[in-house]
Amino acid sequence: MKKEIEKMRGQELYCFSDPEVMASLNHAGALCRKLRDMGTEDADYRSTIEELIPGIPPTSTVCPPFMCDHGHGVVLGEHVFINYNCTMLDAGLIRIGKHTKVGPNCQFYTPQHPLDYEERRKPQETAYPITVGDDCWLGGGVVVCPGVTIGNRCIIAAGSVVTRDIPDDSLAAGCPAVVKRKLNGDGENAVATGMDGK
Repeated sequence: MKKEIEKMRGQELYCFSDPEVMASLNHAGALCRKLRDMGTEDADYRSTIEELIPGIPPTSTVCPPFMCDHGHGVVLGEHVFINYNCTMLDAGLIRIGKHTKVGPNCQFYTPQHPLDYEERRKPQETAYPITVGDDCWLGGGVVVCPGVTIGNRCIIAAGSVVTRDIPDDSLAAGCPAVVKRKLNGDGENAVATGMDGK
């Protein structure tokens, strides 16, 4: 019989009040609270972030404060930069590709609650993974919804809500985010397109 945490990672309906799931949530919560009083220059920042996000590359940075559900569901590539106040609800895996920059106040949501209200009263949900490709830039306040894949070399404008997949080399904006134009990868400046936030 599958454990609830295995169902969680397998995109199956799972019980989030299961003791193993709750222990994972509590462990991450304690580390996130510890990070709130730290800066990236603090001596114990690196050991804390490595405990929270196992396997985080030494070249990647997550600026506190940072909130996540589990931490072990966050998979970062080399040279990833995540700015202040990022929230990652990582019941499903959240993969961020190498050299990607995530602006302040971005949010990544993998949980999906049941549509039927009676089922939604129960401590159960499904989680769908999020993938962001290499060399992307997400402006401040971007929200990425369950199951979304953002391709390589994409720019998502500040304040956008990404509800559907975005193909490679796209500049997307809006609520919901739609592709505004293709990027040709020649290093063009995106500032004039309304990109706000680092």
